[in-house]
Amino acid sequence: MAFLSAFDICASGLSAQRLRLDIASENITNIDTTRTEAGGAYRRKLVVFESYGTDSFKEALRNASRGRGISSRGVGVRVADIVEDDREMKMVYNPEHPDADESGFVEMPNVDILKETADAMSATRSYDANITALNAVKLMAQKALEIGK
Repeated sequence: MAFLSAFDICASGLSAQRLRLDIASENITNIDTTRTEAGGAYRRKLVVFESYGTDSFKEALRNASRGRGISSRGVGVRVADIVEDDREMKMVYNPEHPDADESGFVEMPNVDILKETADAMSATRSYDANITALNAVKLMAQKALEIGK
């Protein structure tokens, strides 16, 4: 049944957005971390998504016009990579800090609380949208079963 692939699509979106929210939380948690195992201050992490198992838009439109609908093979979104943000680190003057250099400056993480909050809100909204789509597909399946009674 082709409509069952919609469950897989929604589930992959839920999984991807959950990881995006986890990374935003990790960034916020490490907003003051000046030492990491790799050395230096914490670098902000970003999530890169990619789609999988999908046709091009042209092929999807052609299939839809021929009545084929969504492909039955696995489709959805997945996390392609988690990369570090290469923006410059913040230099803060704090001569009492144990990690201060000879000039009294401390290299602080390149994490911006406003960006992380906006990213977390966006991930939450996307997660909610996937749940709404999942519930719509579930309702359609229930209605289809009721028709068969």
